[in-house]
Amino acid sequence: MLLLTIGLKAQGGFVIGANMSNLYIDNVDDENAKIGLNLGLYNRWDLAGNVGIRHELLYSQKGASAYYNNFFQGSGTYRFNLNYIKLPVMLSAKAGSLDLHAGPYIAALISANVKDVDSNGNINQITELDRDDFNTLDYGAALGLAYTFNGGHISLRYNYGMREIGRSGSFAGEATEDAKNSALTLSLGLGFK
Repeated sequence: MLLLTIGLKAQGGFVIGANMSNLYIDNVDDENAKIGLNLGLYNRWDLAGNVGIRHELLYSQKGASAYYNNFFQGSGTYRFNLNYIKLPVMLSAKAGSLDLHAGPYIAALISANVKDVDSNGNINQITELDRDDFNTLDYGAALGLAYTFNGGHISLRYNYGMREIGRSGSFAGEATEDAKNSALTLSLGLGFK
């Protein structure tokens, strides 16, 4: 393994961007995407020719705003705010300045809060819901395209979660049913000198 990594060429740096995320919750009257921060470190190891491995360590804000009007959840808008430490590891193929990358990700939920917005626009923290009501491990797939330039890249990526966010048997599990994370991420990467 050590001999393999000696020949690898690494390119890394900082990445900052924004997520437009959604949860696709069943039985809601309306649902709106949440805009959140996505920042961290990236690295790409060249393997052979134009093929490499791209991996990142990110702080990623996800969630959604959902309007409920039913017997079980009541009536009102709930804002789900979920914060993750995320590690995508993707196969990367370059064609000139374009870099197509795809692969799995795993993420750890570091904090969660849900806010209830009443009909008057007042925001009330739902103190009964916190990180313990959600699954603390998320995983899924990522597919993206980056335009590389001297010193960095601009990337657009779709992330599809494959694990339900709400913990079974909790109010969060009932409110979100089988909802999973879904996010479109636009980011700017700046390489280390």
